[in-house]
Amino acid sequence: MADSAFFCTLSHEGVLAVRGADASKFLQGQLTCNLNYLSDTQASLGARCTQKGRMQSSFRILLEGDGVLMAMASELLEPQLADLKKYAVFSKSKLTDESAAWVRFGLEHGDAALNALGLDLPAVTDSVARHGGLVAIRVSPDRAELWVAANQAAAVKQQLAAVLAEGELNQWLLGQIRAGIGQVMAGTRELFIPQMLNLQAIGGVSFKKGCYTGQEIVARMQYLGKLKRRLYRLQLTGDALPEPGAPLFSPSHASAIGEVVIAAQAGQDIELLAVLQAEAAEGGDVHLGSLEGPAMTLLDLPYELDRDREIQR
Repeated sequence: MADSAFFCTLSHEGVLAVRGADASKFLQGQLTCNLNYLSDTQASLGARCTQKGRMQSSFRILLEGDGVLMAMASELLEPQLADLKKYAVFSKSKLTDESAAWVRFGLEHGDAALNALGLDLPAVTDSVARHGGLVAIRVSPDRAELWVAANQAAAVKQQLAAVLAEGELNQWLLGQIRAGIGQVMAGTRELFIPQMLNLQAIGGVSFKKGCYTGQEIVARMQYLGKLKRRLYRLQLTGDALPEPGAPLFSPSHASAIGEVVIAAQAGQDIELLAVLQAEAAEGGDVHLGSLEGPAMTLLDLPYELDRDREIQR
């Protein structure tokens, strides 16, 4: 079902807005992504880290009006706003929760529906198309987000439903998992550094932008460290979805070897992304919850880690 054409409402995320004359300048010193790369036709993934390089949030960010919008897990909005506001007091920027102002749809194999709305979205990931107040973002091959002002949402949803089946959020999350795009959730806040989610491999970290909160730790890992924990895609049989942060185990180790990032149902199976110790993951004997828990199978990701390419951003 995840491979068929559908749309759904992205009800699990909210929108944090940073607006004002200094919005981009302020965020350039706070986020892992390079705000200078954003444009009316280009969005990005990114993260906000602690001083120790641990991610408070991960998000998709785009320019809008007099500032930027960041879509992230709804539970992270309040704590992320509170943290960023501490650093914005001397900046000409205003930080607010704009979740109620936007409705966001996920479209899989939905380019014809976007075209009907006047949006000609390029196939390149992170491309942006705009028309009539609508914003479309290519998030991975054949998958797009559609951002709609709340007062337009009912009419746009009706137009989408005329040409696409309405699916469930689980289908969208399954596509995200198969695209290898990890995400910080409430249960994993401040648990991972960006490289543990492979964020540097999918355009969410810039190594040329200069200083930002946590930058020293992130850069040291990229240039000097050996990444011992990173994102993997796995499968197990069952219908009880593990929560983000659920521990994973291997007989070769005395303690947990990793944590679940996100999971979704895939027919009779569950597919998930998890951060695992590389040595244990490659041993192929991974179990959910305990050493006696369900066994998991390692699946491929659609990209490879390449340090030399990653540091060119």
